[in-house]
Amino acid sequence: MLDLIIVSYYSVQMMNTQLNQETKEDQLTLNILDAIERQSDLSQRRLAGDLGIALGLTNSYLKRCIRKGLVKVSAIPSNRYLYYLTPKGFSEKTRLTAEFLSVSFSFYRQAGDSCQRIFKECENQGIEDLLFCGRSELAEIAFLKAMEFSINIVGIYVAESSNLAPFYTKPVWSEFDQVNNHQGLLITDLNDPENLYRDLSEISAEETIFFPDILRIKSQSSIV
Repeated sequence: MLDLIIVSYYSVQMMNTQLNQETKEDQLTLNILDAIERQSDLSQRRLAGDLGIALGLTNSYLKRCIRKGLVKVSAIPSNRYLYYLTPKGFSEKTRLTAEFLSVSFSFYRQAGDSCQRIFKECENQGIEDLLFCGRSELAEIAFLKAMEFSINIVGIYVAESSNLAPFYTKPVWSEFDQVNNHQGLLITDLNDPENLYRDLSEISAEETIFFPDILRIKSQSSIV
């Protein structure tokens, strides 16, 4: 369950230019507390690998959790350590999880509403065939919302991607000149939507490009 929360939370933060330092610290703290709760005899190297961060950074944040009274450590044979969550650590994990869940639900609601507005505009313009641009949670939300409208998703374009597995049975292309016929583009990328918008504007200057306003792309053409 926590993995889903973390992924969704990162998606929300893609709306901004970057995570602020406090948010990054909260994110890493929650990941560490969750990992320790699941397995107390984790080595710092194993913990760093699981979290995908440098060993030195793991050591620094683990010490911070200990200083804050969130984690207790005890030595065991073979120069190893056991890490335990303190009552304060459990409370902090619960608080951070609830906070990230709230943000996650807010993202899904806002993204869904934004996609609905776009699809209504597509119907008003007589646009039925849309090409999604970007494989992400936003693309999944848009796909589900499209079912409520007379919208046909021709497939999804993911620039220079090696993952061409079908997206909800829809074809996936890594080269724009290979995509099926369509009447408009919908940006559903969360990694770098701003640059994708610029690239598509050059590649397909004559086409209508839509994007959910939740992406905060700097253009006057978004549907708000």
